[in-house]
Amino acid sequence: MANINIGISEQDRKEVIGILVNLLADEYVLYTKTRNYHWNVVGPHFNDYHKMFEGQYDGLSDDIDEIAERIRSLGSKTSATLEEFAKISRIEEHPGKYPEAKSMVQNLISDHEEVIQSIRQDIDTCGKHNDVGTQDFLTGLMEKHEKTAWMLRSVSE
Repeated sequence: MANINIGISEQDRKEVIGILVNLLADEYVLYTKTRNYHWNVVGPHFNDYHKMFEGQYDGLSDDIDEIAERIRSLGSKTSATLEEFAKISRIEEHPGKYPEAKSMVQNLISDHEEVIQSIRQDIDTCGKHNDVGTQDFLTGLMEKHEKTAWMLRSVSE
């Protein structure tokens, strides 16, 4: 790790980087799953779901980049392969399965809620490691996931 003097000890930075690495994997798997659903959705509301999923994976792509850049700003290289992401992600994939549109929405709601719960814990942990910047970053990211989960819940009713 590079010699960085930003008011956070090297050990604290390592702990926070570990949190961000796990989150990056979760976000990447969620991105891939959302893109999969965008490509494979069918049914009477195809156009609505297709466009909604596209907007969501575009947003996730931006978030992935910001998480990776946060890891770099704290002095570490970042995981960047599907193999690495699949090993540590807390989001479950379902290879070869193509659920109906309503199940796709329910799966994504569950995944976003999983990410929200993880981020809530991570925010507290970052506070214990004196990293207010990452706490703030994670709070904003959590709010995005909360909004996405709300929107998904709204179309599932």
